[in-house]
Amino acid sequence: QVQLVESGGGLVQAGGSLRLSCTASGSIFSISQVVWYRQAPGKQRELVAGITWGSDSTNYGDAVKGRFTISIDSAENTVNLQMNSLKPEDTAVYYCAADIYGGPRSWGQGTQVTVSS
Repeated sequence: QVQLVESGGGLVQAGGSLRLSCTASGSIFSISQVVWYRQAPGKQRELVAGITWGSDSTNYGDAVKGRFTISIDSAENTVNLQMNSLKPEDTAVYYCAADIYGGPRSWGQGTQVTVSS
């Protein structure tokens, strides 16, 4: 099993930056990729960014391309999401999820990001 803990959310003004972290524990070797999603009230869950575990292969949702950067800190088993030029429409609960070889996806508990105008 893999456990995920998100951190780094908070309140920021439009144009500002935040860094979210997703720290994994447990069966780290079984992770194939980690993905950040977000969900705003009344809206569907949206892909933010994903990264293949152990490589530099990344992908981003159209809404965040050029503003957000996903990366892995292998020493800390942590996936970071650097969010720059934040907009009010980025306000949501952000979740990280780990795809597991041969097993179900693991989810973190979520962290709130609020961007004020």
